[in-house]
Amino acid sequence: MDSEGTFDARGTRHNPVPRPAGPPSIPGIPAVPGHAPTTRPAVGDWLRIPRPAAAPGIWRLGHRPRPEEEPELVPARQLFSGAFVAYLCGWLLWSLLWNGYLEGWWIFVDQWWLLPMLWLVPDDWKSAASPNVDLFVAATYLWDAIVLSLLAVGFGRVGNWREVWLRFGVPLWPLFVLLPGVWREMPRTVTWLTWASNIYYVLLVVAIVAAVGRVGTWPAVRRRLGTLPPEAAPQRPEADPADWPELRTAGLGDAAQSLAEATRTGALGDVDYARIRRAWQGVHARPERLAAFTETVRKNGPAACGHPSGVRDLPVRTATHDLATAQVKIGTVADDERNPYARRTTGVALDPSLLGTSLLAVGPSGSGKSVRLVRPVVESMCLLALANRAAVVAVTAHGTGLAPDDAFDLVVAVGRPESTHDLDLYGGADDPDEAARVLAEALVGDLAATLPGGDSRRAATALAQLIGPYQSVHGHFPAVPELRELLGGAPAAVGALRAALEADGGPAAAAQLRELDARARQSARADDIGVLLAERIAFLDRPAFAQFFRTDGGGRQFSLRAVEHPLRVRIDLPERGHAEASRIVARLVLAQFNEAALSRTDRSLFACLVLDDATYTVTADSVRAVQRLRSANAGVLFALRTLEDVPEPLRGPLLGAVGCRMAFAGLAPWDGGRFAEAWGTEWVQTRDVTNRQIVSDEPLTKALHMMRRLVTGKAATAEAITVREVERARWSASDLAHAVPAGHAVLSLTTVRGEHAPPLLVDLRT
Repeated sequence: MDSEGTFDARGTRHNPVPRPAGPPSIPGIPAVPGHAPTTRPAVGDWLRIPRPAAAPGIWRLGHRPRPEEEPELVPARQLFSGAFVAYLCGWLLWSLLWNGYLEGWWIFVDQWWLLPMLWLVPDDWKSAASPNVDLFVAATYLWDAIVLSLLAVGFGRVGNWREVWLRFGVPLWPLFVLLPGVWREMPRTVTWLTWASNIYYVLLVVAIVAAVGRVGTWPAVRRRLGTLPPEAAPQRPEADPADWPELRTAGLGDAAQSLAEATRTGALGDVDYARIRRAWQGVHARPERLAAFTETVRKNGPAACGHPSGVRDLPVRTATHDLATAQVKIGTVADDERNPYARRTTGVALDPSLLGTSLLAVGPSGSGKSVRLVRPVVESMCLLALANRAAVVAVTAHGTGLAPDDAFDLVVAVGRPESTHDLDLYGGADDPDEAARVLAEALVGDLAATLPGGDSRRAATALAQLIGPYQSVHGHFPAVPELRELLGGAPAAVGALRAALEADGGPAAAAQLRELDARARQSARADDIGVLLAERIAFLDRPAFAQFFRTDGGGRQFSLRAVEHPLRVRIDLPERGHAEASRIVARLVLAQFNEAALSRTDRSLFACLVLDDATYTVTADSVRAVQRLRSANAGVLFALRTLEDVPEPLRGPLLGAVGCRMAFAGLAPWDGGRFAEAWGTEWVQTRDVTNRQIVSDEPLTKALHMMRRLVTGKAATAEAITVREVERARWSASDLAHAVPAGHAVLSLTTVRGEHAPPLLVDLRT
């Protein structure tokens, strides 16, 4: 169980998985082995917060569902009028009772409203000479308080005082006005009974306020007034998740007790909880692992089933995460009329079920793509990788600062001499045709629409005709310099390869000679694809890349086929000095990732590729592959400054291939038009109001209309309201370009199961 998710399933030359030298340290903060400093709440309290099932994209931690439709609120003027009238009626009724106006000849019994109390007290208390007369007076005041409470509750409900309290924070202080009439009738002598009665009445009115306001609504009231945090910890459920009830139910009492104690003492973090839960799920799938799981928990406690690096947390977190649901919060749905009422003010979060449909984010520089989207997603994937639940590859320009180096298992800095790892040019492929197809996608995939046939198949064939014979002779694929010479038709390189094949003389060599002869015949044509391939490969044949893309087994190469392991990888591209080479490498990584993710036999880990800048990276083959990633438990995040950075024929298909689309503030109108077309239309109800002047022939009505016109300056009119349903765009191109505030974005979501959320205006700053 210690090697959960780390074995080399496909022989990709990554056994063991690369491990950092030790856990990261932060200056000024003492480093704890395997832990990063944190100020997050205790894991036990975090586990007890409810996570109700919710619609896609809702931040589930502490979520409280809202009604689907906005309640119809009584106008404030009408609300206050009704409350005041109810209060006056209650005061009047109490005054009539207290002063005896509801008694007399038409009521056969005096003080009839005291009869229930008189029936309950002993008869000897009623005599003025009785030693218990004080008790009788106290019982009388108690009954008065009960009657007063019933009147207050009844008229409080009639006047809707609870709504007044919830909407405006106005307490039921007018009920105190009912008390002076009672106090004035109290005995003038200061006795213990008088003081006790006064205190009792004050407490009684406080109880009335709580009863009318319904104690269950007080948390909502306090949140409105800002005195209660929005995510207060609820009461503990019946089965405390901090006690690991699943393990206890399975008979692993000792292991559950060990983990529960680590949870209470703080030795077990949220990453540890997610990682051990992941291992326990593996035990359910493969019961033969139960003994190993029990032993590693007994031996290592909260460090059981650890990540290959030995790290148990990230050095720094900049976003809010919930590893129990694998969510990362990226913002809050704005309280805007364009958003459904049930989604307003709710948190917005991303998780593997959403990223599995891939996400396209478009926005100009400075709109917040990297800081408010890419960085939280990369951070979340790194945490999930530490929990043995995901593998992440982040591609960014060198110096971007997407995440610190200590947050990754390895960093491939292409073109930098300090890089500790190299990138496999052929993605760990052994088949020449497969390697040629992926490399052709990287070299000329952005120009496929302009090539003969409209795709890169001819380029893949040309590459296969060269790297196949080369592999047959040398046992490995050609490096960049050798491949450039072969594509350029250098006589020495081609002649040496031909001579080696002829010297071999076997059947395989004869087949490779036919491939080489076919390449020689095609190179004589004027439209030979080899010329373009040689020009493109020349961007990688620069002195800065001399120590990269080696194929002779030297150096520490990283292959995208390692996404079968819970790796955290960052690839830095030399965007500043070698822009075209960076785009080729980005396309190479995307093509290799698609190939590796789709060919995995073990798809239990979620594989995520993050492209911080996908300019000129999207190709026709990659768009088709992205659609297939949903069933492979993998996804890609594309970040673009504009859709103009995608070939025009692929803009529509790209928007259709991804399940999640995000348009940031400052979007160009032509880009907004593409998003508006992808999001479609909806039926909305419109109200057309028509005013027409009222013309009357009656003298009195004419006089009233004339007086109204003199007072208001407007003629008397009548309104005609027409209600109809029309089909309108959810978000128009103009709205996306001009109505999205800074720091906001419009986001639509789709899960791998087909559930979807409509476009929502999201505040990314909260």
